[in-house]
Amino acid sequence: MKDKFAVSMFGQKRLSREGGIEIVVKELCTRMARDGCQVTCYNRSGHHVSGAEYDNKIEYDGIRQKFVPTIERKGLAAVSSSFFAALYSAFGKYDVVHIHAEGPAFFSWLPKILGKRVVVTIHGVDWQREKWKSGFGSKFIRHGEKNAVKYADEIIVLSKGVQDYFKDTYGRETHFIPNGVNRPEIKEAKFITEKFGLTKDSYILFLGRLVPEKGIRYLVEAFEDIKTDKKLVIAGGSSDTDSFMMELKELAKDDNRIIFTGFIQGQMLDELYSNAYIYTLPSDLEGMPLSLLEAMSYGNCCLVSDIPECAEVVEDKALIFQKSNVEDLQEKLQDACDHPEMVMEMKKHAADFICKKYNWDEVVKETMKLYRRKQ
Repeated sequence: MKDKFAVSMFGQKRLSREGGIEIVVKELCTRMARDGCQVTCYNRSGHHVSGAEYDNKIEYDGIRQKFVPTIERKGLAAVSSSFFAALYSAFGKYDVVHIHAEGPAFFSWLPKILGKRVVVTIHGVDWQREKWKSGFGSKFIRHGEKNAVKYADEIIVLSKGVQDYFKDTYGRETHFIPNGVNRPEIKEAKFITEKFGLTKDSYILFLGRLVPEKGIRYLVEAFEDIKTDKKLVIAGGSSDTDSFMMELKELAKDDNRIIFTGFIQGQMLDELYSNAYIYTLPSDLEGMPLSLLEAMSYGNCCLVSDIPECAEVVEDKALIFQKSNVEDLQEKLQDACDHPEMVMEMKKHAADFICKKYNWDEVVKETMKLYRRKQ
């Protein structure tokens, strides 16, 4: 067993909080570097969801970050950056090349033919997502999935549903290693009070990328018919889908209880999680919903859709409604607003339950085992 295990990682935009993949890569890499691995992250050039002001490159102990050429056009940024990351990974001195997501896995053959050990993490069946429903993007991602099956030495999946999908579709065995979560420090409402007038338990929170498959449209529709003085806070940046953001704002324009905060990170993010009455994730489609793990780690009562990816995470420790059913979502929200004692009971058990179930150090240990596994 080498101490100085050399790992190349790509598929993330960069080490940031702007998406689930980015968070996972950051958590894995910081721990692997801490444990003596030589980790290189190949990030996209240019700026992304969080806007230009977050472009300055944050340094992390022991992680080399390299920025690869990226064609900054919709649909081409991921393809171009993944190609160059795969090329550098193939020719670099690495023991393992770890690729995240189905699109970037299209290029898994490149490091493979140059003798590298290739591990692919499938964060979700991405060609099902709204923005990739048709055209080149969908074909590219589907082909990426097939290349992962064909060339990867090991495939990691984040949910049992995706594990079944790979077995049924390709007869391919995969390794189920869900994401972890850190136990956070609960923060009092300060910045969120100054900026948005929010106080403890005064709002229902959605936090994530503003994309159609997250079910935010149902949430706005359901909320508009609820009798409550609580606000609905929709926190997150749009990802390739500014038109969807416009549509949501149009839908919400007659209800002054609905607040759009834009992309949030740092202290403001901690405060939003720490002081919500309920956190809700009404998604139609998820890989492994990290924001849900985070929300529970802050001791939130969560209301989620009944898709397996959410239900698997929360078990019986959250409120569940029928996916894409606005009426059911509305009933569950109204019920939660009317019964604070039920919400408080849920809050009591959420953090201990989730932090015991999902642990980043455990994730790293299992991932490293796959890196070293002999064929």
